[in-house]
Amino acid sequence: MTLPTDRSDVAADTVRGGPRRRRVRAQVRGVPLPLLVPALIGLAFLVLPLIALLVRAPWRSLPELLTSAEVWQALRLSLVCATAATAVTLVVGVPLAWLLARVEFPGRGLLRALVTLPLVLPPVVGGVALLMALGRNGIVGKSLDSWFGVTLPFTTAGVVVAEAFVAMPFLVISVEGTLRAADPRYEEAAATLGASRFTAFRRVTLPLIAPGIAAGAVLAWARALGEFGATITFAGNFPGRTQTMPLAVYLALQSDPEAAIALSLVLLAVSVAVLAGLRDRWMTAG
Repeated sequence: MTLPTDRSDVAADTVRGGPRRRRVRAQVRGVPLPLLVPALIGLAFLVLPLIALLVRAPWRSLPELLTSAEVWQALRLSLVCATAATAVTLVVGVPLAWLLARVEFPGRGLLRALVTLPLVLPPVVGGVALLMALGRNGIVGKSLDSWFGVTLPFTTAGVVVAEAFVAMPFLVISVEGTLRAADPRYEEAAATLGASRFTAFRRVTLPLIAPGIAAGAVLAWARALGEFGATITFAGNFPGRTQTMPLAVYLALQSDPEAAIALSLVLLAVSVAVLAGLRDRWMTAG
């Protein structure tokens, strides 16, 4: 390693950023051009649409657009439904993740594949599947309607069901990964002291995996907030009842593009906030 030989070299290094900046430049120069060019194209492909959204935003009329009754109605419904869907995923998703991570049973791999299927399933197909299962003539919905008088499609509860269906895999994957990384010896020690398996889960495991649960819940909430396909297929698009923010963006784009851009900025801000909240978990190396 070559060190500066006099004060003038030290001053020059300070002005230019020192050895650290020289190392960065050397690393950049070492990137092969066949890799650098596609990487820059991919970066532009991802960033340019977001920049265009910001450039074309109607900043002067933005406060007026965002304070309209329709926008607040859609925003309130979106926040309520996304929060309710996240609560549903927590209640059933955390035990499901524990089952996949801690219990050995035949077909566990198949069950894990089924749990993660909504991640790759087109949302519209998920909405159709929900209709076939929970619609008035569905295999379960028919009984719900005839026995209890409960109808889920095209209701606010249907929005919550559709959002929970597409968001739950995010929570399950996050919590299962945290459980697999957690040391099971703490649970074994609790069992040797006479604690039941549920007590060990409640008193030992849950505090250990709380960061993973929080991260999964935030991801599930953000996914539920942005859900479109399953919602419009299973719950419809009725203002004040099932019209969430993504549906309002789609509807406004056909008649008022500036309002659609304003609504999109709200969802973009939420996405940035989620990434900022999870930066220590997802955006750091090592």
